[in-house]
Amino acid sequence: MSPLTEKDRPIIQLLLSTGTCPRCVLRFCCVGSQMLYRHPHEELLKDLQKFLRNSHEEEGSVCLDVSNPPCKRLRLEPGEEGASDRNCNVAIPQLPPADDGNAATQSLPGNICNVCLGVLQEFCEAGFVKKVCQKVNSADYQFISFVFSVSLPPQLSVRERAAWLGVKQNLGLPFPEDDIIQLKEAYKWIIHPQLSEELGVPADGKSLFEVSVVFTHPETDEECHFLQKQALFTALVILHHVSGIDNNHCDALEIQCNNGAVFVAGRYNKYSRNLPQTPWIIDGERKLESSVEELISEHLMAQFKADSFNFSSSGREDVDVRTLGNGRPFAIELVNPHRIHFTTEEMRRLQQAINDSSDKIQVRDLQLVTRSAIGRMKEGEEEKTKTYSALIWTDKAIQREDITFLDDIKELKLDQKTPLRVLHRRPLAVRCRLIHTMRSEYIDEHHFRLHLKTQAGTYIKEFVHGDFGRTKPNIGSLLNRTADILELDVESVDVDWPPTLAD
Repeated sequence: MSPLTEKDRPIIQLLLSTGTCPRCVLRFCCVGSQMLYRHPHEELLKDLQKFLRNSHEEEGSVCLDVSNPPCKRLRLEPGEEGASDRNCNVAIPQLPPADDGNAATQSLPGNICNVCLGVLQEFCEAGFVKKVCQKVNSADYQFISFVFSVSLPPQLSVRERAAWLGVKQNLGLPFPEDDIIQLKEAYKWIIHPQLSEELGVPADGKSLFEVSVVFTHPETDEECHFLQKQALFTALVILHHVSGIDNNHCDALEIQCNNGAVFVAGRYNKYSRNLPQTPWIIDGERKLESSVEELISEHLMAQFKADSFNFSSSGREDVDVRTLGNGRPFAIELVNPHRIHFTTEEMRRLQQAINDSSDKIQVRDLQLVTRSAIGRMKEGEEEKTKTYSALIWTDKAIQREDITFLDDIKELKLDQKTPLRVLHRRPLAVRCRLIHTMRSEYIDEHHFRLHLKTQAGTYIKEFVHGDFGRTKPNIGSLLNRTADILELDVESVDVDWPPTLAD
């Protein structure tokens, strides 16, 4: 058991006499019981006053007898205890000497605490909790648990430090600063069960749904700006500037809600040769009206009610290249979605809505995935293989036998200098790539189709026309004539992700 003991009496007496609230008094006495902080403010004050009235021979407390969990430690700044702390350049309150007569006269129920500035007082009451929950409910989020966070004015740390130094100097007690219960921790102990009951879901430190409160204090800026600008720090100088600031309570500037990102994956086919993968904007001017990214994301954004999104895929095709076969794997991160729960049938209907909205793309295997699963799309990306179909033109006439030798070439090694067309966004380098296999289809004297299986990251267009000698060897050099590419299709992207879904 860990009740308040006789050694806590001078601390309680001193802090109450200077206007510190009962909950902050408990923090400075290093009381680690969560339940105790949840007692009503007036009840705690009466219990502390009763404790002070007990005789010095009676150790402990009738009302404050609680279990002894591990201390929560506050680490404000490094440093050893000792004489140097007495000269620390912060505002040290001039605390009156301890007096057994009426030590709690300053800490009245209606007074604002000089340490927490009301955070552990009115902002722990049912009225404020209801205000927070009304904000959460009006935001219309889906969630099954919540994590609560709080942002406090920096001046509260300064005041806490000053109070600690004041207690230490006035009482001359060994008083480890690290054992003081952190203000944020105490506030969460009080507020968590109230929020949980009002919202009807448990508090969970790993929850993706965050409820946050941002506290401000009008006098905070004045105090902190002074500390930043002051060249010479002495107790008298600081007290001259700080002592005149009233202890008005903090304000709850913002009550915010945020849901963790949801991730949707699938595969897309692109059937248009006039559609970029992402918005095509050059010098602030949009070149084409839509993109694969937008055709997919607009439906997801509407259904998930998200604030924004991030699109990624396993590689990308040029605006004039189609993606056929099983399609290209993609993933979309939906930021701060208000809706997060979708059944398999609802995802199937969402996929159908995307497919019905445009004849330029089709989506398959649309599903919810985890953040970690997206990594599988990028794992070994350059070691994966891709299959292409290229329609090729030659300047000199060709016969079928002129191209059949291409079918026998295996594991052809290329040296590809960064293509001229992407040099503005890619670093200049020579990349070694492999053409695993090729299969030719003769069409006429100047045209043939070439099916290629290549290492991912191979520039196919440059392999055909050579890019002014920047890709070696190339189809032109292999055929000993000028060659160019007329059409290119991606026939498969050999990435085994996301999992295939039944129709």
